[in-house]
Amino acid sequence: MAANPAFNRLEQDARSGYAAFRDGTTPAAPQGPRAYPQQAYPQQAYGQPGAPVGQDHLEHMYNAPSATPVQAGRVTMDDVIMKTLGLFAIVLAFGAAGWFAAATNPGLGFMLWMGGMIGTLILGLVIAFKKTLSVPLILGYAALEGLFVGAVSQFFETMYGGIVAQAVLATLATFAGMFAAYKFGLIKVTDKFRRIVTMMIFGYAIFAVVNFIFAMVTNTAFGFGGSGTVGILISLFAVGLASVSLALDFDSVDRAIATGAPQKYSWLLAHGIIVTLVWLYIEFLRLIARLRSE
Repeated sequence: MAANPAFNRLEQDARSGYAAFRDGTTPAAPQGPRAYPQQAYPQQAYGQPGAPVGQDHLEHMYNAPSATPVQAGRVTMDDVIMKTLGLFAIVLAFGAAGWFAAATNPGLGFMLWMGGMIGTLILGLVIAFKKTLSVPLILGYAALEGLFVGAVSQFFETMYGGIVAQAVLATLATFAGMFAAYKFGLIKVTDKFRRIVTMMIFGYAIFAVVNFIFAMVTNTAFGFGGSGTVGILISLFAVGLASVSLALDFDSVDRAIATGAPQKYSWLLAHGIIVTLVWLYIEFLRLIARLRSE
């Protein structure tokens, strides 16, 4: 979940001119300043009777208004926002189901926790590396992620009353702060910055897997560092890394719009943002729990 390979897929497809976008649809042709809707004409040679090459026709084509990104079938900011909200609603709905299931049956809650964590990892990799972009898989991921988040949240809320509200507020405030910092140019995402953050994310992802196994084997709540100073520093690093990753997500959206990504890629962009938000929320849960265990 932390590595967020969805945006890596988008970057690769952008470099290849979105050649990987093969789902039975055809990306719209590039639109220039004088672009006009393409029409089908009989295949006639230049100068033959009936060929649409008259002066009036050429002037009409030249003066036609430019096609909008929506008309051209390209990613727009509105697309990304609406699909992000849609996926977020799915996460919330299934999160509520996971919460009540865990509250009613702790054993079922633990199954949702473990199953959701493993399932989202596998499904996330399938979405990222599948040759064709699958919207049903993205919707399924959001549902599975919701069950996982709901079960985990219920467990933490039982142990530390009020922690879920604190983590939600911290997540939303961080998202708003990072968005403002990115838009006002306080954070500039360069290629070097992206490479460094990406390497740190992969490094932390490996650590998180090892730490989870260690926590399960040793039956400790937080794994390495526990709730002591070392553990708190680890959580602070994770929260900071997840926060910075949001800047990469915002930059990926801007790049997709600038390079004319096909409209269906807005699903992948929305999916990537939701993945990072959930990661940030989970890290806030762990950080606050460690602080309250001191």
